[in-house]
Amino acid sequence: AKLAKVTLNEVAHSIFYAPQYVAIEEGYFKDEGLDMTLITGFGADKTMTAVISGEADIGFMGAEASIYAYQEGATDPVVNFAQLTQRAGNFLVAREEMPDFKWEDLKGRKVLGGRKGGMPEMVFEYILKKNGLDPEKDLSIDQSIDFGSTAAAFSGGQGDFTIEFEPHATLLEQKGDGYVVASLGEESGYVPYTSFSAKKSYLEKNPEIIQAFTDALQKGMDYVQEHSAEEIAKCIAPQFAETESDTLTAIVARYQEQDTWKEDLIFHKDAFDLLQNILEDSDVLKERVPYEALVTTEFAEKATAR
Repeated sequence: AKLAKVTLNEVAHSIFYAPQYVAIEEGYFKDEGLDMTLITGFGADKTMTAVISGEADIGFMGAEASIYAYQEGATDPVVNFAQLTQRAGNFLVAREEMPDFKWEDLKGRKVLGGRKGGMPEMVFEYILKKNGLDPEKDLSIDQSIDFGSTAAAFSGGQGDFTIEFEPHATLLEQKGDGYVVASLGEESGYVPYTSFSAKKSYLEKNPEIIQAFTDALQKGMDYVQEHSAEEIAKCIAPQFAETESDTLTAIVARYQEQDTWKEDLIFHKDAFDLLQNILEDSDVLKERVPYEALVTTEFAEKATAR
């Protein structure tokens, strides 16, 4: 049978998204009749642009991007149909080891942060506020450095702390340039950090493709729940050829231990409400968006029931 072509644009290429790469490497998308092309957008704004323009059929990014597009009056809203991660995937890295790190240690210090309005930065600010810190007055957050360039800037001497995804956090440790002192995923609790989305019109015209895509992803979710960090690392290794197997395993284990990946792909209302609370705290939400307008659980529920 001829495979249906589908283009997925991901916000970044990260071990944080292991279940997706398991689904690719284990052939789950092909098993479901899909010829899936993966493109890395390098930023939620770029991924969202690709989805809206039709350059990509499906986007993988933080759901806040769909809220921003909706707020701007999108006539064909981008709807979230599957949630992948349930915790933040980044870490606070310091210049020296701090076994007794407390969040108030950031007072008066400079942190290399993320883009304003992006999930990494908003979750960081959410954690600071939870710990009684004012992100604008108690510390200096540099938001001027491109996503993916902060680790190099930190190695070059900028900042006292940096917020890093993997593999950058572990690589900074291996080089002796930094030390992970806190997990934003553990500190923030459950947050709907990344999800898959498509234009409403695409969902309506291609329900079979979206269902097949979601079914393949669910197999990837099942795999990471049922296999060891070593097995997962070995499976996704072709996606991260530049990362040594020991490092890859250590990173997968770190994500596994903090319960990063959901067991299913259902994006629940309480998670969407929490996301909007975080957006409100960051002053980027004009008004709250109805859950039903930007989330459908139909495909994820069917995938779980299979």
